Amino acid sequence: MRERRFGRLGWKVGDVGYGMWGIAGGEGGWTGADDETGGSALDEAVRLGCTFFDTAWIYGRGHSERMLGQLVRRHPGRRLYLATKPPPKDRTWPSTRDSRLADVYPPDHLWEYLHRSLEGLGTPSVDLFQFHVWEDSWAHDPSWQDTVIEMKERGLIAGVGISVNRWEPWNVLRTLSTGLIDAVQVIYNIFDQAPEDELFPACRELDVAVIARVPFDEGTLTGTLTRDTRWPEGDWRNTYFVPENLVPSVERAERLARIVPEGMTMPELALRFILANPDVATVIPGMRKHTHVHANIAASDAEPLNDDLMARLREHRWDRRPTAWSQ
Repeated sequence: MRERRFGRLGWKVGDVGYGMWGIAGGEGGWTGADDETGGSALDEAVRLGCTFFDTAWIYGRGHSERMLGQLVRRHPGRRLYLATKPPPKDRTWPSTRDSRLADVYPPDHLWEYLHRSLEGLGTPSVDLFQFHVWEDSWAHDPSWQDTVIEMKERGLIAGVGISVNRWEPWNVLRTLSTGLIDAVQVIYNIFDQAPEDELFPACRELDVAVIARVPFDEGTLTGTLTRDTRWPEGDWRNTYFVPENLVPSVERAERLARIVPEGMTMPELALRFILANPDVATVIPGMRKHTHVHANIAASDAEPLNDDLMARLREHRWDRRPTAWSQ
């Protein structure tokens, strides 16, 4: 596992981290998770050098955080970096231009969920506390600023992050200028290349760490979806891959499949595209099984993609606008 510097926080983290939504299960999540398999996958990731783990209270309503806390206690000699997120108080993903900070992240709500997360993790502090939704119009509101400053001063959090709303990498730029944000989590993959335009240069200038999420476009870039793919009742993907999204997603994946080099899988290509960008501190694929862990972490040690292939991947950029189903 190669390591990268995590922005101005100065941590050295594995460049392939672990996204923990998929293994948590529960309401509004991904079906098919079980704790025994998930816990074993987490252990295997640590064994192979994974050190950055991203979770949120909403992933299983605290269950993912408890799984992560158990992982830390199983590996007391390893320095693992823990990142979590409080849910918006109005339980609306994503926020909108009409969302008010007072309704989404009032100070008492932030404190409540920090303590809930610390209790679930079983740790005295958390490395990275990230807003799960965000509006850049909130940038200079002292209510959130004073709260996170106090959390830091009390040693309860080491860093502050923002998970940017889907397909809105611009929706954080003013907030970065406050100097209070240490990391930005953003959708970045072969299709979603827009963060390179404005967000990555801003993060580079301010030494803000970039966490690349959704590296497989919620499954499209695994190359396994078809126009008829469906998931069990209650699975979040049924609400995201509505026909107007599923069909064009599959069509684009089919076009991309034509240029996947022989001997390489599409997921490997997707991860290596992201890791080719030095602005990315770590990428956080979801990994439910040992096979996922081995395949994804192997991308860390692979050679860089050649310039010709990178140029061809650039042609697959897909600029999308948020819609009713793109939560």
